[in-house]
Amino acid sequence: MVLRSSSRARFGRPLAARPRPVAAAPVDEALSTIIPEPVSFSELALSVAMQNTVAELGYTMATPIQAGSLPFAMAGRDVIGQAQTGSGKTAAFGIPIIERLDPRDGPVQALVLCPTRELAVQVHDELTRLGKRHELRSVAIYGGDSIGRQMEELRQGAHIVVATPGRLGDHIQRRSLTLANVRVCVLDEADRMLDMGFAPDVERILRQCPPQRQTLLFSATMPEWVRRLALRHMHDPETVEISTRPEIPSEVRQLYVQTTWADKTDALAQILDQPDVVMALIFVETKRTADVLQAQLGGRGYQVGLLHGDLTQRERDRAMQQFRASHIKYLIATNVAARGLDIDDISHVINYDVPLTPDEYLHRVGRTGRAGRAGVAVTLITPSEILKLRDVEKHARTHIEPATLDEDFPALVVSAEA
Repeated sequence: MVLRSSSRARFGRPLAARPRPVAAAPVDEALSTIIPEPVSFSELALSVAMQNTVAELGYTMATPIQAGSLPFAMAGRDVIGQAQTGSGKTAAFGIPIIERLDPRDGPVQALVLCPTRELAVQVHDELTRLGKRHELRSVAIYGGDSIGRQMEELRQGAHIVVATPGRLGDHIQRRSLTLANVRVCVLDEADRMLDMGFAPDVERILRQCPPQRQTLLFSATMPEWVRRLALRHMHDPETVEISTRPEIPSEVRQLYVQTTWADKTDALAQILDQPDVVMALIFVETKRTADVLQAQLGGRGYQVGLLHGDLTQRERDRAMQQFRASHIKYLIATNVAARGLDIDDISHVINYDVPLTPDEYLHRVGRTGRAGRAGVAVTLITPSEILKLRDVEKHARTHIEPATLDEDFPALVVSAEA
């Protein structure tokens, strides 16, 4: 982990004790590199109410992103946090929001922008849990849900709004909310907002927030747009960078199966038929491929759920509920739709399409082998894609074994001890 920090505070409040400086960062003379030491939540400067809440939620030691960013965020500093999905970013910004807001100061004091409906709901639920002892009300607004219901919730008063950029823009146009009172603005998974084409919406939204707000930006990667956005809209931010790439658990067996385009669905069906496939998450690159593949598998008698951005919220919620409850064993998903999908019982991840980047591969494979369970990740490739797979393998610093769809395949795939 690398934490880059400047020493100047904006709010005149004393900063919490900082981790120990160990070296100078070459990228900027004003920056220093700091390694934060492990810290428990009981050691952080939290209110008694928040200490009791995090204890009830089972939080003991802060994750690296929390340990690095919480002291600065609690002190009112702008923070850039770079860490992978599942690293505890929601609590890293949620706790400071809840601790620093005052319910007497009126509506929409904090805004959290999320790229997907699923993430918005997840963040809203986490903020509700963290704020159970505080008199703060959170509302989630996103596309695919009744805008009339959301307007009614906003009329009742919301101190924190968790929103997707598109639907937030609709509410701003309808004047069902104003951002004039925002004290804290959070951009969660900023790189995904760029991927999904939300960059112009985000820029417009930030321009409507008060310039003297606190801004917290969290992103798994730092593309150029995210860096430019930080320069334009943040004030002397602290940068907390969790530089370690997520590791694939040793319990996960990584395989690839070479097939042809014409036979790819047949190969997938053979894998799904294996007796040890408890729950399979099937990744595809496009929504069109997801729709076609579901139709093909449905025609063969498989009950398969579907998760992508063109579905209604009700359809996506239904697919998630069925998969979580094991009413369906298989779920086809695009990368963006699967963000925040944390289910411990996924036994197999199947890359129907070869991931385009090493980070994408790691994100997908990380959906299995959770909580110490064994898992299997299978990537289907055509002969022309072997170099692409090798490139992913090289840059992800991992090894993917060859496998064949013959009579030995079941034993090879389900073994997590080889």
